[in-house]
Amino acid sequence: MAENKRSMGPGGHGPGHGPRGGFQKPKDLRGTLGKLMAYLGRYRALLAAVVALLCVSSACTVGGSYLIKPLINDYILPGDFPGLARMLCLMAAVYILGAVCSFGYARIMVHVSQNAVARIREDLFDRMQRLPLKYFDAHTHGELMSRYTNDIETISEALNNSFGSVVSCTLNFAGTIAMMLVLSPALTLITFAVLGVMLLVVKTIGGRSRRYFAAQQKALGEVNGYIEEMIEGQKVIKVFNHESAAKEGFYARNEAYRQAASRAHAYAGAMMPAMGNLSYINYALSCCLGAMFAIHSGGAFRLGDLGAFLQYTRQVSQPVTQISQQMNTILSAVAGAERVFEVMEAQPETDEGKVTLVRAAEAEDGSVTRVHYDNNTWAWLKPDGTLVPLRGDVRFDHVVFGYNEDHVVLNDISLFAKPGQKIAFVGSTGAGKTTITSLINRFYEIQSGTITYDGIDVREIAKESLRRSLGVVLQDTHLFTGTVADNIRYGRLEATDEEVKAAAKLAGADAFIRHLPKGYDTVLSGDGGSLSQGERQLLNIARAACANPPVLILDEATSSIDTRTEKLIEQGMDRLMAGRTVFVIAHRLSTVRNARAIMVLEQGEIIERGDHDDLIRQHGRYYQLYTGQAELA
Repeated sequence: MAENKRSMGPGGHGPGHGPRGGFQKPKDLRGTLGKLMAYLGRYRALLAAVVALLCVSSACTVGGSYLIKPLINDYILPGDFPGLARMLCLMAAVYILGAVCSFGYARIMVHVSQNAVARIREDLFDRMQRLPLKYFDAHTHGELMSRYTNDIETISEALNNSFGSVVSCTLNFAGTIAMMLVLSPALTLITFAVLGVMLLVVKTIGGRSRRYFAAQQKALGEVNGYIEEMIEGQKVIKVFNHESAAKEGFYARNEAYRQAASRAHAYAGAMMPAMGNLSYINYALSCCLGAMFAIHSGGAFRLGDLGAFLQYTRQVSQPVTQISQQMNTILSAVAGAERVFEVMEAQPETDEGKVTLVRAAEAEDGSVTRVHYDNNTWAWLKPDGTLVPLRGDVRFDHVVFGYNEDHVVLNDISLFAKPGQKIAFVGSTGAGKTTITSLINRFYEIQSGTITYDGIDVREIAKESLRRSLGVVLQDTHLFTGTVADNIRYGRLEATDEEVKAAAKLAGADAFIRHLPKGYDTVLSGDGGSLSQGERQLLNIARAACANPPVLILDEATSSIDTRTEKLIEQGMDRLMAGRTVFVIAHRLSTVRNARAIMVLEQGEIIERGDHDDLIRQHGRYYQLYTGQAELA
């Protein structure tokens, strides 16, 4: 709602927008992982294949290194070259099998993860379509968009690579340690000591890296938000000659981002060299001590054993490093999934209405009977089978409403609009004009009182049917990517081309549409950025005309149209409103002079009501607004 909208934060990032590449600890790790596994669980057979391939791949990696022992002891040292050739072929076959299994599980995991992510994205979008407007009032567009971009993308990356990598590295690490213990428990103790130092390095460097990555993402958000704001405000910047101030503001934010990014990447870049050098130290110690064992062991520990063990010392640090790197990605993905599931678990818009809208025809005796869908007359179908003609009789009876219990927006509102009447609302910003029209649509639920539509409580009418009977022209236009005809047809998707053109003529939009490059087939993009504000609003009005509703709500519909354009469409608007119940939120008082009743609202209450002449004679608030003694903000 225009009167209760939160503005988007810097860069479109809401408070739940997590840093990409940084670290975020999820609130409920086990619960969120369980929900993710539920999506993956739909592909149990494929996941079983992935696990099997992972086990075979890890066995080939670990077993291939162990083959170095017989290769040296049984074939190289004795000089058995035919046997050496056979052993080399065996090793090649083992490693090829491991590579094929790695490729296979990676391909299957991509298939599984992308299907799971696609299902998550579908479920998220489906749930958003069922959320009430108050949810979108409480969350910025950027915050909600980040669920689809940042959060789901992080989930996709983790499912594609990280989960499989962590399982593979865990199996490799366990297998490597087991084989090292088999070869030499004494040398394995040295490896354990070095691994302890590695874990301490990971904890120290990784912890600082996470903090600085978080600072980097915060600084990046400020830079992006500032750039977005400056681009949108270029006209204002140039009008007031604030280019220098804009540049100084950017330089300061850019420098803060540079410093944070430098620290973050300095620590992140130090991780691999530190781990690599510790790995070399482990290798050197194992090599020296292993050579001494081989010399003095009396054949219990031979050169082949040492060669295999040294290969394992090179392998053992890789899983630790990779797991430490992947855990950040996984935990960030779980944190992102947590935010996605929070939206999915938000309370959807409730609808207990049982009265539906059906096609009907009015019989000669005034009763209503059910007929075919292609008939143009509508009626309300009650659960007991009774049909009530759709006329557009709307009544408010002592309605009280507030967006929360502590703040009442509308207080004891009573009014009625008989079929075909035009009711106008005037008053200051925040007086509750738009709120009244939103209550007719049941975008929000009232605290007390009743709202009836053709004698039926709107809470008894299914929301889809209720909103189908209403046409709304908002002050803020929104055009979708598609042709001009498609945008007009959005009011009624089954409308024919002739009906679309008739709606455009009724709204006064046909003339400018015919002058577009391809007329009604002209493709609009960027919210119709190539059109003027007045032309965009004319299409918005044509969309409502195409819906052909019995009740029409005009929320300052002509406020964005210049006086000349307003005169050109005045007759079309009169034709559009003819025979319909019309609620008008007035921006220009000249547009409501012919209203059947004008309601003057202040602070959520109707302080004056009557037609134009009555209100002028009262010399009250309306008189002050009309004569310019007070401002209509």
